[in-house]
Amino acid sequence: MEITRNQYYLAGLVLFFLGIQFRMIETIELTPEFTQFLAERTNHPLAAVSATTQALASTNKPVVKKVVQPPDWLGWALLSTGIILVFHSWGMPKPSG
Repeated sequence: MEITRNQYYLAGLVLFFLGIQFRMIETIELTPEFTQFLAERTNHPLAAVSATTQALASTNKPVVKKVVQPPDWLGWALLSTGIILVFHSWGMPKPSG
């Protein structure tokens, strides 16, 4: 299957808007449940600490939240890749049909 002009255009727009989003944010705070999920899947010591904390606090919800700081270059990379794909789609021939 060949990638068409419209698919390049859509991929470019999605990457461009993701780049704008990553340029606007400084940190991402994950939910406690997702933090626990990641810790369990990666065998991180946080999983054991969180399980002990839950037992002592008598709660079912994890209490630890992870904060992710995406690098500055990520937003710029997504923006530039997205706009290149959009420009490339404009240069391709229109689909026949």
